[in-house]
Amino acid sequence: MTWEEIARAAAAHHLGVYAALHPEADPHLPQGTRTLLLLGPREPGYWPALTAGPEWRDGRPDPVDRWSLRVIGALAERFGARAVFPFGGPPFLPFVSWALASSWVQSSPVNLLVHGEAGLWVSFRGALALRERLALPPPPAPPCPACAAQPCRTACPVAALTPAGYDTAACKAFVTGPEGHACRTGGCQVRSACPAGQRHGRLAAQSAYHMTQFL
Repeated sequence: MTWEEIARAAAAHHLGVYAALHPEADPHLPQGTRTLLLLGPREPGYWPALTAGPEWRDGRPDPVDRWSLRVIGALAERFGARAVFPFGGPPFLPFVSWALASSWVQSSPVNLLVHGEAGLWVSFRGALALRERLALPPPPAPPCPACAAQPCRTACPVAALTPAGYDTAACKAFVTGPEGHACRTGGCQVRSACPAGQRHGRLAAQSAYHMTQFL
């Protein structure tokens, strides 16, 4: 078993390995975990795959989480791993801390996680905790140092995302008003502005769904 084999298997379900690390003894992980692979939506293709699944069509709550449980759970079984998820708490598992510890993901100028390929669209649906210590490729180059314009800093119409933190109240007040139509239907303008994520191709329908869940 190699990292490449797991990455190919995840890609077949439109999931990417966006962070990978060799964790030290971590009380949040199964005992003996030596490799942790964090999986997130791989675009384009993830949203059509998810909405074609039974979880989306059965009318029951939480289709995205249930899809993740099924698909990532099957990957874990295939590779003799344990699947862990960022939902289902409290308590919630420290996916952000794991991602930053991997060096595959960094904190952006607006305090959102950023990835060299997925940009500010990077997110995680689950992770595989393996007892084997796999050889890992080097992390992708961080995108922000080479981004002179840094459009993420000015893309929010109400400056809700800044180096000082996230003004959730200002964001929700704007998005729920008539002037927030573009955010409601197309997703966060800050995430959309990131040059590193332009090829990640998130569909407007996906962003609109997640914005509805956020609100």
